[in-house]
Amino acid sequence: MAWHRLESCYVAVLSLLALISLCRGATLYVHDYPNIARHSSSWTNVEQELIWGDEKVSLLPILCIKGEGAGFCFGFYCRYIRDECLLAVVICPAYNLPLISSPELVWSANRNNPVRINATLQLTGGGDLILKDADGKFVWSTNTTGKSVSGLKLTEAGDVVLFDANNATVWQSFDHPTDALLQGQKMVSGKKLTASLATDNWTEGMLSLSVTNEALVAYVESNPPQIYYLLEGSDTDTKGKTKQNYILLGNESLDGFIHGADPNYPDSRIFIATDLSAQFIKLGPDGHLRAYGWKNNSWEAADLLTDWLSFPNHLSDVDDCQYPLVCGKYGICSERQCSCPPPSANGTNYFRPVDDNLPSHGCYTTKPIACGSSQYHHLLELQHVGYFAFSSDISSTNVENCKQACLNNCSCKAALFQYTDDPLDGDCCLLSEVFSLMTTDRGDIKSSTFLKVAISPIDIGNMKKKGHARVILVSSLAAFFGVFIFMTTCFFLFRKKKDSIEFEEDYLDQVSGMPTRFSFQDLKSTTQNFSCKLGEGGFGSVYEGTLSNGVKVAVKHLEGLAQVKKSFSAEVETIGSIHHVNLVRLIGFCAEKSHRLLVYEYMCNGSLDKWIFHKNQHLSLGWESRRKIILDIAKGLAYLHEECRQKIFHLDIKPQNILLDEHLNAKVSDFGLSKLIDKDQSQVVTTMRGTPGYLAPEWLSSVITEKVDVYSFGVVLLEILCGRRNVDRSQPEEDMHLLGIFRRKANEGQVLDMVDKNSEDMQRHGAEVMELMKVAAWCLQNDYARRPSMSVVVKALEGLVDIEDDLIYNFSYSPLPRGIAHKVAAAATPIMPSALSGPRYVIVLSHFGDDNKVLTEYILVSVTSAVTVTIAGVVKEAVTILVAVFYFHDQFTWLKGVGLFTIMVGVSLFNWYKYLKLQTGHSNEVDMGDAAGDIAGSLKSNINARYVILEEVDEQEDST
Repeated sequence: MAWHRLESCYVAVLSLLALISLCRGATLYVHDYPNIARHSSSWTNVEQELIWGDEKVSLLPILCIKGEGAGFCFGFYCRYIRDECLLAVVICPAYNLPLISSPELVWSANRNNPVRINATLQLTGGGDLILKDADGKFVWSTNTTGKSVSGLKLTEAGDVVLFDANNATVWQSFDHPTDALLQGQKMVSGKKLTASLATDNWTEGMLSLSVTNEALVAYVESNPPQIYYLLEGSDTDTKGKTKQNYILLGNESLDGFIHGADPNYPDSRIFIATDLSAQFIKLGPDGHLRAYGWKNNSWEAADLLTDWLSFPNHLSDVDDCQYPLVCGKYGICSERQCSCPPPSANGTNYFRPVDDNLPSHGCYTTKPIACGSSQYHHLLELQHVGYFAFSSDISSTNVENCKQACLNNCSCKAALFQYTDDPLDGDCCLLSEVFSLMTTDRGDIKSSTFLKVAISPIDIGNMKKKGHARVILVSSLAAFFGVFIFMTTCFFLFRKKKDSIEFEEDYLDQVSGMPTRFSFQDLKSTTQNFSCKLGEGGFGSVYEGTLSNGVKVAVKHLEGLAQVKKSFSAEVETIGSIHHVNLVRLIGFCAEKSHRLLVYEYMCNGSLDKWIFHKNQHLSLGWESRRKIILDIAKGLAYLHEECRQKIFHLDIKPQNILLDEHLNAKVSDFGLSKLIDKDQSQVVTTMRGTPGYLAPEWLSSVITEKVDVYSFGVVLLEILCGRRNVDRSQPEEDMHLLGIFRRKANEGQVLDMVDKNSEDMQRHGAEVMELMKVAAWCLQNDYARRPSMSVVVKALEGLVDIEDDLIYNFSYSPLPRGIAHKVAAAATPIMPSALSGPRYVIVLSHFGDDNKVLTEYILVSVTSAVTVTIAGVVKEAVTILVAVFYFHDQFTWLKGVGLFTIMVGVSLFNWYKYLKLQTGHSNEVDMGDAAGDIAGSLKSNINARYVILEEVDEQEDST
């Protein structure tokens, strides 16, 4: 009996110990985990039982430590339901330590590319910390191989550090902030906090916070960036002070050292409530910057962006409506309620909500705004509506000029006009992308907002006269049968063309070393049905996309037929085999039926032109940034010219083809125009390519070397230093051409006057800028033999070689007469700034005859348009032409009708012949010298010539 009692007691004790062990296994303690690990260690992400909060998150610690006022853990942080995990640092409140509870995410390595259960982290023997997914796919690393790493540790401040044998830091997470800063953590200029896309989506969103040379700014990552909060430093005297700008989170404030202020005395400060005991700050998906502290058994937050004067738009009190994404794109915020822009005066609804049940998701335009139909664009005025950002693009102007500027600019989606006293002396802001709008409640600032919308075209056929109905019907039938024969011919030609396209697709599959090939459906899914357009280039549009592994890409959708084949084969075969840190990397391509697409690495800071041509001082690049960009461009070109297996001439160097990554590293893009030259061949005979204003003088001889790129680089270098375009038609005649100013100032000894006046930093480094001006002059020598090679330019920029002293400043440039330039600008489709661009083709019709045959001119122009549109629209265009002719010409006869029909068919056949030449790639490479001679000879032999066709006019914003 006693033995049975003892046995029962023993079983009870074992059960109690098992229960205690089980309870212990369901909790996490800081002291159960080390805070340091040596190399050649690895960890696997396994499923955890302990789940926290409404988000259902779990934590698998690798390293943990108890710091001052908080605990930190480094490990796998997972969303339980979605099987999404980050390699992350979390902070835990001090009240419950050493028990780990209520973790908050403050840093992550792979927010754009979460991993799954069974992912691995390895600290290799070579010193690299590598994260791989469950299937072994590489996700992230510190790139520290060969840097003598001895181990990994988590500091008491929450910093993940790789250290060497001397305990010196090799790499640390504090240098790579995500969306949060911890106490004592600095964020220096060049780094930024980027908010997540949503509270339940860790992916990087569009809102960022960074430190510039002038201020602490919060902005939307648009093109160009739109600032919604700006805190300038109070101390502008930088003499004898530190050069590096940064912000630092302290116990009771976020301190800004903007103008190189004394480390003990910040020149800007955002105070935090003293009762909060803030442990970290985080930039939220809504754009708010909040400080977080543990209070009343939960994490409490305090908004830091509350200073009314720091918001660029002072049209209303500081509330959620001042933030750019509160109501989505085109949404109007009023008392924290969202709605779409109201209908026009005639009752037309131009905007509809993206989701009727969620008005905060924004609105979309019911009719797309296309550059090719700018004649149908109209501005919808919104009364008592303002915008969160306002940066003046045009000063001292009136509302009508502001509206016209937007209508004339294809990339403009809205115009904002503000004035205080005089409506003729206001400021105009042009927006290339429209986010949340808001109602205004201030009377001292008058504000008007105009949204660009598309209206339906006018049906010209309604202008017909009753008396000519029978003539119109018969002539239309005749035109229909003529076009029917024309379309039948086209059908057989297109069938023949299809075989050629299929052959090309097979050829691309057989080329060795090609990048990844995607299907069209894959890229359609990657770009969300091509919904987020970055811009339009010469050969098509560029869209933002995200691959299945979370990597952002830029997808270039090529359009057309002849140009597509040519550019496609050139770009895929050339860029696909080239890898350099200063060249945009081609990730993959698509060649499926008639679809041609190129997939490039995504460059989040867009093209160089948006950084050097705007007048916003707060986003102006400083001297060191510009110098580094110039050196990056030079290194990229030097690689193309001298280090590739074959010489590569870029032939179209301009700011629009220089892209910047997140750290403002410059990369050369767009090899659609490049020529591959054998190493032993120094010259090549080619045809006129590139962009007017950046073309070297020897282009007229059609015998070129790589020195044409050197000349174009010289123009771009000058633009970067001066902060203006090489051709600016808003300036007086004598200051229109940058090279003309350079020549004049050099002769007067006043070159320093050309340095960008919008940047104080550039003015302070005048002597160093002058040295780079000499490099620009060296590159711009008219005799290409006197120009340096790009490798010599790199050495000159690095101070390793001396610049020639006997430079000739008599630069040549080709001013285009204003009349012709305006005709070109009117006929050309304006192009938005884009991440990838190329040449485009326009036809300019110039009238040289007398004025008594306007009707004939109208017919020729209209017929030309009819033949160059899609085949399906030809019949409609032909009928429209005849209707318009009979309407305007009362004395129409059958003889004239037959003559008109003959003219139409003749012009149609002529245009089809030109189209076929473009298909075979001949007509798009017209030698400039021959073209100029032909035009001059034609005019000389026939003084009554009515039209001149100028082909291959490249896009150059406001100049040509």
